[in-house]
Amino acid sequence: MGKDPNLSYSQNKDVYLLIDGIYFSNEICLVVYRDNVFKQTQLYRITNGEHYQELKEDLENILNLGIKIGGITCDGDKSLLKAIRKVCPKVPVQRSLVHIQRMCKIQLSAYPKSEACFELREMISKLHFIDSEVKKQYWIKEFLDWSEKHQGFLNEKSYSEETGRYWYTHKMVRRCFSVIKKLCLICSPSFKIIKSRKQLMK
Repeated sequence: MGKDPNLSYSQNKDVYLLIDGIYFSNEICLVVYRDNVFKQTQLYRITNGEHYQELKEDLENILNLGIKIGGITCDGDKSLLKAIRKVCPKVPVQRSLVHIQRMCKIQLSAYPKSEACFELREMISKLHFIDSEVKKQYWIKEFLDWSEKHQGFLNEKSYSEETGRYWYTHKMVRRCFSVIKKLCLICSPSFKIIKSRKQLMK
């Protein structure tokens, strides 16, 4: 053969990509680009981490194959988000629920002392049960009701007489609140419900 074969993709419908870096021993990272609608792996890369240039190149290669990306679900890795903004800035992006759940549970105490923290942790524990649009809307309403109820707690500040500085007293709760708030704002009715990394491997 005198030249490389010209690869193409015949699917006319949009694909909804799950992008995740799965880490193994010996600093091996498997980056998988999986279509949740058609249950097909569009691309994968074996590397040593999630690097901007490689992620950008992968997205460009997917688009060059003629694949239409309707949406992307990921763990919110900064390099990946930068690559998405560069290659396909108009594609909607959402965070993986399981990654958000895991991160918030780490930041919140396993034995919360405040009512606000306890209730937020209970809500976050339900995230992986969201598998429909109706359940999503019920969960969002519960979260908004919680944020209104505990607005004073979230905005509470501490003060140091030595430095003259103020800071938010409940930083971890506020951090989780901000993550969930962003998730609620970017959720669109047309976007797919993605619960876990296991869907990448089906």
